[in-house]
Amino acid sequence: MREGRYQGSKQGVIVDCGVAMGTKINCWEFMKCGREPGRNKVKKMRVCPAATEQRLDGMNGGKNGGRACWVVARTLCNGEAQGTLSGKIATCGGCNFYNFVNKEEHPHIVPINSLRAKLRKQLD
Repeated sequence: MREGRYQGSKQGVIVDCGVAMGTKINCWEFMKCGREPGRNKVKKMRVCPAATEQRLDGMNGGKNGGRACWVVARTLCNGEAQGTLSGKIATCGGCNFYNFVNKEEHPHIVPINSLRAKLRKQLD
């Protein structure tokens, strides 16, 4: 985790995510799931695909798919496995992190269609 502190709102409650002020927070930091490479829950639950999805690196200012997790299949959100993109859209619309990023990036959030286009490209 990055040095410093960042406080953000999670359902109206201030949360300390352990990242530097001014740094864009990724989903695994916001949700504190421990599923990014090298963290405590990887052995038990596997690495989250959002944490390793390089085609989305830099989108909305995040690392890999960390600020575009709503278009990454097979993530584990709130303890439940998520499936395909079409199934995730409805679920993610009510997600605290998704709404946090939308609010923080407005009006410049990368549209879902652009994120999907990035995923269709092969890694070099």
